[in-house]
Amino acid sequence: MEDYLAALENELRALVVAPSRAYAPYYGMLKYHLGWTDAHFASIKTDTGKHIRPLLCLVSCETVGGAWQPALPVAAAIELAHNFSLIHDDIEDQGDERRGRAAVWKVWGLAQGLNAGDGMFVLARLAIDRLFQRGLDVRKCADISLVFDEATLALCQGQFLDLSFESRFDVTLAEYIQMIRGKTAALIAASTRIGAMLATDDPTLIDAFDRFGANIGLAFQITDDILGIWGDATVTGKSAATDILSKKKSLPAIIGLRHPQHGAALRAIYSQPSLTQDDVARVLALLDAVDARAQTQSQADEFRAAALGALDTTGIENRAMDRLREIADAMTRRVK
Repeated sequence: MEDYLAALENELRALVVAPSRAYAPYYGMLKYHLGWTDAHFASIKTDTGKHIRPLLCLVSCETVGGAWQPALPVAAAIELAHNFSLIHDDIEDQGDERRGRAAVWKVWGLAQGLNAGDGMFVLARLAIDRLFQRGLDVRKCADISLVFDEATLALCQGQFLDLSFESRFDVTLAEYIQMIRGKTAALIAASTRIGAMLATDDPTLIDAFDRFGANIGLAFQITDDILGIWGDATVTGKSAATDILSKKKSLPAIIGLRHPQHGAALRAIYSQPSLTQDDVARVLALLDAVDARAQTQSQADEFRAAALGALDTTGIENRAMDRLREIADAMTRRVK
C-alpha cells in the first residue's frame, strides 16, 4: 500500500510546518514524535507507526467507490489525533519510550510534552478544514467533523476508564469492553465510517462500515492484549513481561483476577508495589491455569467475525475490499 502511505506522509508533512522560526523547536517535537527527526531535529528514517487508522479511512472510501485521494485530509487528521493520544498516553502511563525511542515528555519535559500533544490535536482539527478548502460540500464537512469529534471524545473517555482501572481488581468484562470501545475502537470506527461517508450517502453502507470499524477495533485491542503477554518480543518490540510488570488490566489479567479459584493468588501478586521476574512467571502460570489466553482469543475471534460479517452485508467485491480484509487480518492475526 505504498501509494497510500506516500500520499499520507506528504499530507502530514504539509500540516506539521512551523509558521515562523521561533516555533521551529515546537514543531520539531511533533516531527520527532512522528518519526521524522531525531531529538536534535535532524532528519532521520525511523519507525513512524503502522498508520492503520488512516489506511482504513482511505481504503474504505475506495471500497465504496470513491477516489481515495480526496480523503487524505481527514486520513491525516485521524493519524494526528491518534498521535496526540499517544503523546498524552506516555505521560499518563509514565512511559519512557515510544516506538523504541525516548517519549516526547522524557526528552523535553512534562509541560512541553503536554503542549506538544495539545498542538497535535489542534493540527488534526485544522486538517479536517482542508476538506472544505478542496471543495467538499459544507454539510458533509460538518457531518464528518462531528463524527471525528465524537470519536476523539470517546477516546478520552476510554482513557479515563483505563486509568481508573489501575487501582481496581474487580473490573468486569462489560467495563473492559466499554473502555476499549472508547479508547481504541472509537477512532478506528470513525476511520471506516468517514471513509464510507466520503464516497456515499447510503446510510446502510455507512452503518456497515461503522460496524466493521468498531468490531475490528475491539478485536485489534484484544489481540494486542494477547501480544502484550504472550507475544514474540522480536515482533512486538517489547518484552512479553511488560504488561504484567506494569500490572495492566488487560483482558487476560481481568479474567485471571476474577477467577473464583485462582483470582485471590493473582490479586495478592498484583497488590505488591512492584513485580519481579519471578512474579511474572507466577502470573503466567496462574493465567495458564484459568485458560485466560484461550478465553481472550475467543473474544477477539468473536469481534473479528462480527467485523467481517458487517463487510459481507455490503455485497461489495473489488480490489479495495480485498485490501480492507487484508488490513483486518493483519490487525487481528492470531498469536502463535
